Amino acid sequence: MNIGEAASASGVSAKMIRHYEETGLIPKVGRTDAGYRVYRERDVHLLRFIRQARQLGFSMAQVSDLIGLWLDQSRPSRKVKQLAQTHIGELDQRIGELQAMKATLEQLVHDCHGDHRPDCPILDALGGDAHCCATPGGDGA
Repeated sequence: MNIGEAASASGVSAKMIRHYEETGLIPKVGRTDAGYRVYRERDVHLLRFIRQARQLGFSMAQVSDLIGLWLDQSRPSRKVKQLAQTHIGELDQRIGELQAMKATLEQLVHDCHGDHRPDCPILDALGGDAHCCATPGGDGA
């Protein structure tokens, strides 16, 4: 199948397929005499695997590690579990950072009069008035 068909079958855009090939995440596929890429079902399966891993938020480096583990039939499952647990920790950290951002914005919105006056703590905070946007446990940035 051609790249368009592989993209449709896998849910990965043709642009990303080319990118994955260029970066070495997926192996280069065969080409026709005219130079068109030719994908097989196993290539599409690998692309689906990558799409699923990316949807779970794994980084490209982690996806590469996961592919290596997936293809290694003698892998110990503890390595896969460890990688997933590390990712959960990273997600927890990002969730905490997002919650802090949300709390800061909620406070700034609360403090903003939202009326005809020009003064606005939201703009003050964005303009660098650090005391306007410090959060408990945060650095105000």
